[in-house]
Amino acid sequence: MSTSNDRRIVPVILSGGSGTRLWPMSRAAKPKQMLALTQSSTMLQLTAGRVQDEDLYTSPVVVTAADHATAVEAQLSAMGISPARLILEPCARNTAPAVALAALTADPEDLLLVMPSDHVVLDDKAFSAAVRIAMLQAERGWLITFGISPHKPETGYGYIRRGNELGPGVFKAARFIEKPPLALAAQYFAEGCYDWNGGIFLFRADAFISALQAYAPNILASAKLAIEGSRNEGYRVLPEGGVFRKCPSESIDNAVMEKSDLIAVVPVDMSWSDVGSWDALYDIQRKDSSQNVTSGDVIALDTEGCLIHSDGPVVVTIGLSELVVISTGDATLIMPRGHSQRVKEAVSALAAAAHPTL
Repeated sequence: MSTSNDRRIVPVILSGGSGTRLWPMSRAAKPKQMLALTQSSTMLQLTAGRVQDEDLYTSPVVVTAADHATAVEAQLSAMGISPARLILEPCARNTAPAVALAALTADPEDLLLVMPSDHVVLDDKAFSAAVRIAMLQAERGWLITFGISPHKPETGYGYIRRGNELGPGVFKAARFIEKPPLALAAQYFAEGCYDWNGGIFLFRADAFISALQAYAPNILASAKLAIEGSRNEGYRVLPEGGVFRKCPSESIDNAVMEKSDLIAVVPVDMSWSDVGSWDALYDIQRKDSSQNVTSGDVIALDTEGCLIHSDGPVVVTIGLSELVVISTGDATLIMPRGHSQRVKEAVSALAAAAHPTL
């Protein structure tokens, strides 16, 4: 069997999410990963750029919605990146089926580094160091998840409790915990043996397929049939749609990671955020002297602690504090900071009205 010294990792970038929690900037036609939210590059481009060390990584495999294929290709091409494969999902079926498609098109012994396309990692060196630490145990058949070192009690993320150490920097995952209430999150933070579940994984393709066979055979069966009936257009892989639409929709955590006995966690402090809300975006951005984060055509007078963005008309604020103001030209969102989770209510209301701004 190959060792970590003589083969490279295959990055698998999951780019199928809709990102509605960042409406009105993120839309079905242009979801969060296609936007430049934190730098001049988009979230997808930053993710792809993170795995460009040719000594460690191969060309990436991208799993995305069929409707987004051209946009993904254009964004990668602008960076000089040509994907090894672009797997086009006929419909969204969550992360376990998406990763199953990638694993079934890989060589069995390939090490797959599975990454969401819309997360922020500010310390790329820490990320790559953690990947190198994880490689040996992944080659031995363990399914590795990367635990984000928490910097505060947080109720918006799931947690992983570390168990026995398997090797330097690698621990058996003792327990997965759903998003906890604040008191429990504070307890986890104080105990120091819990990490946030960041949704980034490393494993051999055949190890993941074996785990699917054991714990989610219906997902594996549907994905196999979809790949067997697929057609190729250059590096594009188009799975058979009729079969894939019948595939159960389930996350990789629920389908496999919370059930298998071969789960390990590598803790890493890499300044990570899933940018899952406008509040999360405010938290990671550089503030001005009034603790505002502004972008676009914005004038903020006597304004403190606000996140303000405009894609079109000038936005002028006077005497405001602790607000989120997002203007895209055809839609405007205004809400107090701390209420970001209610954006889904707005999206639901717009969907019920069949509003064109979704």
